Amino acid sequence: MNKMGTITGFTFKNKVKTKSFMVTTIVLALLITIGLNIPYFISLYNGDTNGGATGNNPVNIGLLTTEQQDVAQKLEDFSTAQGNQAYRFIVSGDKDENALKADAKAGLIDGYLKLESVAGQQFPQSVLYSTDDISPQIVTSIETALQSVKLDMVVKDVLTEEQKALITTPVKLTEQSLSTDKEEAGAGAEESMSPINYIVVYLLIILLFTSTMMTGNMIASEITAEKSSRVMEILITSVSPLSQMFGKIIGIFMVGMLQIGIFGAVIAGNILLPHNRAVLSDFNLSVNDINIAVIVYGLIFYVLGYFLYAVLFAAIGSMVSRTEELGQAVLPITMLSLVSFYIAIFSISTPNILLLKIASFVPFTSPTAILVRIGAGVAPTWEILASLAILVVSIFVFGWLAAKIYRTGVLMYGKRPTFKELFKAMKAYKI
Repeated sequence: MNKMGTITGFTFKNKVKTKSFMVTTIVLALLITIGLNIPYFISLYNGDTNGGATGNNPVNIGLLTTEQQDVAQKLEDFSTAQGNQAYRFIVSGDKDENALKADAKAGLIDGYLKLESVAGQQFPQSVLYSTDDISPQIVTSIETALQSVKLDMVVKDVLTEEQKALITTPVKLTEQSLSTDKEEAGAGAEESMSPINYIVVYLLIILLFTSTMMTGNMIASEITAEKSSRVMEILITSVSPLSQMFGKIIGIFMVGMLQIGIFGAVIAGNILLPHNRAVLSDFNLSVNDINIAVIVYGLIFYVLGYFLYAVLFAAIGSMVSRTEELGQAVLPITMLSLVSFYIAIFSISTPNILLLKIASFVPFTSPTAILVRIGAGVAPTWEILASLAILVVSIFVFGWLAAKIYRTGVLMYGKRPTFKELFKAMKAYKI
């Protein structure tokens, strides 16, 4: 165990100090930072930092009040009562349309709203003129104000304020499934996950896939490099093959966890920036809505999924004598990982399909498949525990098999051994 600890520490320190690790980590951290701040950069480029406002100032909309003065006044009152900071109405007084156009061109206002009377209609036709494009959020807010004023003018004093508010409140439809799985998952669970949890699950799937592939190839390439350079023949005299294999797996696992910790800190730091919190609010996204179970189970399944694939990569790496052959040798494991990735990504909007349910119990696909179902709240507790149990048992089974292959393969040079030769050699060693 002391020797395995030495191998683990050496592998971790050796990989962390390499230029490739430092450069990759820094570049990915910068890309994550840029990606998370793209909406803010776009708003700066457009001169928009407040949902369509210029700078920190709201969008100023002039009201042409040469006619329909009562409607214009109600619009201004409604906007003031809402306390909307993204836009505000400015009553033009006695100014005509030409004067408002001149004000818009001079930059005094961003546009003006013209209320045109239409024969046979009680409410005027509304036309918004602007010098630049006004954000859809502000246009929607103005439409809401017009709708409220229209309702107020049509019903007049027939309805109370509470009744008017009830009429203008949108109706929200909640879906409930009658399936047995849904009832077991818990009352009130939804088939479609919230937007913020959708993003979290999506990122976790990508992270699990990329991290597993990177660290797995790192394990295989290091073992193959030691074998091709004949360093393995020296190491094998001092440290047992099993201590070598598991020492490398744990050491590179620590490297992967360090990298994930750095990326997690970068993501959290960027999301907590004031301007990014404002962007999340604009899209009705809140960090408080994140399902903690998704994060916890995501970490657990990441660790277990890593060890399952890691032992397979180590076994394949021990069978290859030259690094040039490694890419072709690990192709089957890469394909398995790709299948797991695509099943989860393409089923993220339909978490209750049969394919995803079956994949949740297959050890090679369960780390991503069950994560989608947990994020959507449709995975019963027994399914999660069963998936974990199958994954743990699979790690022990494939770990035992990989250990026998590794013990045999590290000292077999030349062409890759056939399954018959490998099986015969494996029978000679007891673990």
